[in-house]
Amino acid sequence: MMEEMFQELQRSAAKELVREERLPNGRIVRRTGPFVYGYSMTMGPDEKPVIREFGNVKPSRPSAFGAPRPRLEVKGEREPLVDTLEEEGTIRVVAELPGVEKDAINLDTDENSLTISVDTEIRKYFKEVELPSTIDPESVQASYKNGVLEVTVTKKETKPKGRRIKIE
Repeated sequence: MMEEMFQELQRSAAKELVREERLPNGRIVRRTGPFVYGYSMTMGPDEKPVIREFGNVKPSRPSAFGAPRPRLEVKGEREPLVDTLEEEGTIRVVAELPGVEKDAINLDTDENSLTISVDTEIRKYFKEVELPSTIDPESVQASYKNGVLEVTVTKKETKPKGRRIKIE
């Protein structure tokens, strides 16, 4: 069963994950990978478990249209492990991005989401984080140390929509 899974990984691997290397003895070998899959489980504020997957391998579910068994979807970029922490007045996003330099990290944001991407020869990461509240995109502060990116944003004050109507 394991052998079959590895063959499936090699067949479905993204082109960026397949490379050939010449060994010191002159022989050429084909290397595939790295394949990364993991998950983190925490308790949510409602005391229900929250499971977050990360990596570049995702199991896909069998379809109702005849797919015999689950398949593995392999991407060239990894999805980093990300925690989103809502605090009073701010939202903090913490992402694990090991093996990259600070200058290689691209951050983009709007009022509802934060996009983290890295595209280097060695490492590729991509994650779009839906934020739990509307934020002020101009308030973003970010730091990166020891493979951990921390982004802090200020929540936008919500103003009531509409107006009060006086009854005569």
